[in-house]
Amino acid sequence: MNSKKVFAADLGASGGKCFAGTFNSGNFSIEEVHRFTHEGVPFYISDRSGKVTERTYWDDLLLYQNIIKGLQNYRREISETVDSIGVDTWGTDGTFISADGDLLGKVYCYRDHRLDNMVEAVKKKIDTDLIYEITGIHFQPFNISNQLLWFTSNRKELLQPGCTFLPMPTLFYFYLGNVKKIDSSWASVTQLMDAHKREWSEEILEKLGIPSHVMPEIVPPGAVVGQLLKPVADSIGLNQAKLVTVGSHDTASAYAAAPVKNPDEALIISSGTWSLVGKLIPKPITSPRAMAANISNEGGIGNIRFLKNCMGTWPVQELRRRWKVVDGKELSWEEITRLVKKAPSFTSFIDPDDKCFYNPSNMEEAIAEFCKKTGQKVPADRGVYLRVVYESLAMKYRSVNEEISEVCGNPTKVVHVVGGGSKNELLNQFTANATGLTVIAGPDEATAVGNIMVQAVGLGIISSLDVSIPLIKQAFRIKEYKTLYSEIWQKEYERFKKTVL
Repeated sequence: MNSKKVFAADLGASGGKCFAGTFNSGNFSIEEVHRFTHEGVPFYISDRSGKVTERTYWDDLLLYQNIIKGLQNYRREISETVDSIGVDTWGTDGTFISADGDLLGKVYCYRDHRLDNMVEAVKKKIDTDLIYEITGIHFQPFNISNQLLWFTSNRKELLQPGCTFLPMPTLFYFYLGNVKKIDSSWASVTQLMDAHKREWSEEILEKLGIPSHVMPEIVPPGAVVGQLLKPVADSIGLNQAKLVTVGSHDTASAYAAAPVKNPDEALIISSGTWSLVGKLIPKPITSPRAMAANISNEGGIGNIRFLKNCMGTWPVQELRRRWKVVDGKELSWEEITRLVKKAPSFTSFIDPDDKCFYNPSNMEEAIAEFCKKTGQKVPADRGVYLRVVYESLAMKYRSVNEEISEVCGNPTKVVHVVGGGSKNELLNQFTANATGLTVIAGPDEATAVGNIMVQAVGLGIISSLDVSIPLIKQAFRIKEYKTLYSEIWQKEYERFKKTVL
């Protein structure tokens, strides 16, 4: 077949990457063309009462500027033409725009403290059983249901006629091509979409006081929704490429890239700042058992991601950031690995999903306080702090796997780890030890690969995602980890459950 080229912008909560994917005569290759870091920016601002509060925003123009830099690099290094462009982001946040295209305020970050009590506010507006039965999404402080309820309760005067809510990926499709649509994979995690009908739930919107006319149109992943604006294309030196909605929720794209043979037997962990731990199932499970276990039904690419949103390497990232402030220099990941290997094992455990670790001012102090509260030893040095986090993450993966397998009725026989965390050999080995299962790690750039493959399906380059599996295995190193020291880990898992769960 003729060579086809697509461009993927993969925006995570701590960094972004841009890739070129090339399909040529049955072969597939991927090339990184741009990478950058970013973070939520805190401000201290007084409200109308004079109270000073901390707010955290995203720099959306910085993110857009880096997409443009990625496209400029693509033109210089790859080609002056590209068949399509797809954007994925983390699974929450967004902003309102007016009919004239003006943003109605800054783009809040999901860790902003305005959401600290919004889960309870949503539960007062609508029966919890009903919202789970309709959406299949469990309660998290960052859900768009919470964010829009906060907005309509506190900033309703900004809702001008003709305004539209743009989810995070849609904001960049809007900047690139005046597109105001969102794919079902991202819409599904808002706690506002009917999981069975794949459309906004009028009942939930009404109960939360969210005008239905502000919500963008939901389209399937792989839909061609527009093209690059001519002034944008001309400024870069590219053609007016098609804009394709991918699995715009980065987890949907990451899961789409997992080289799974049998979905019934596979647990998938999209490993990064967050760990999205789950299975692929054919249709939503919104039973009372699923709700009690806090398992979400997120829209996939022709399937459902039955998963729990767990903490990932965020505690390690925060420890690293804190120690950089103290030392004036940043620990490398190689140094972190050496510290963990030298540290004694199983000194203490944390529950990585305890709310005290969500956004503390000092992660080291938060871990120490948790250990004191649960009657455990406070870590003696940095290596122990890091090892406590890694061992606790692996134990939590086992706990979540047991819950998910019980509810869906399919025992796990293999664990797939995809995303940036698949390069963390220490955590992968700990996961194999804790679960007693083989861990298959890779591809590491799973989100970008899934993004590219969904574009390829949408353009008809490949017939289905099943066709992508041999292409992915050919292009990426996939590594296996076998269980070690199973008896010790089994014993310690029992202590983990008794101590922190």
